[in-house]
Amino acid sequence: MRRFFRRWSPDIETFRQQPWFSWLGSHVLHPRLWQLNRRSAARAVAIGLFCGLIPGPIQMLSAALASVLWRGFLPLSLAVTLYSNPLTIVPLYALAYGIGELLVGRGHGFTLPPQPHNGLMPWLGELALWIQGLGAPLLVGLVVLAVLLAAAGYCVVILGWRLNVARALAARRRRGS
Repeated sequence: MRRFFRRWSPDIETFRQQPWFSWLGSHVLHPRLWQLNRRSAARAVAIGLFCGLIPGPIQMLSAALASVLWRGFLPLSLAVTLYSNPLTIVPLYALAYGIGELLVGRGHGFTLPPQPHNGLMPWLGELALWIQGLGAPLLVGLVVLAVLLAAAGYCVVILGWRLNVARALAARRRRGS
């Protein structure tokens, strides 16, 4: 797994040389954000799963900021936010709405989001009105679903990493190394 991320993750030096990254200073370029280990990977997955449910185009920005705050592996946290995409966002929001209805009571029913037909800015306004129309059940459901996904992702990575290490140690013992 480490080899995969080392191979596909951008090099920190590449970012240091970019002038458009200079305004971020040492925060995003901190070495701990670019070190892959069990804890940083688990944090990154939790951050990405949580931030992936944030409405609108600020998912990656919020994941980057959360990675800076909680020292998650930055490339992984950004990549994990991609689980919510145009194909999955409606089922995720419908699930969140259902969870919210269970917790806060009945809403007005879940409707499909508006389609982007008049450009980005008008669509964002329509999307905001759609979200506002869904109200408290959607808001509560999104927070609960994001927390559940983040906790489950964190636990899966920690357990998976430990199982992988235990399997590697057992294989090494079998080989007699």
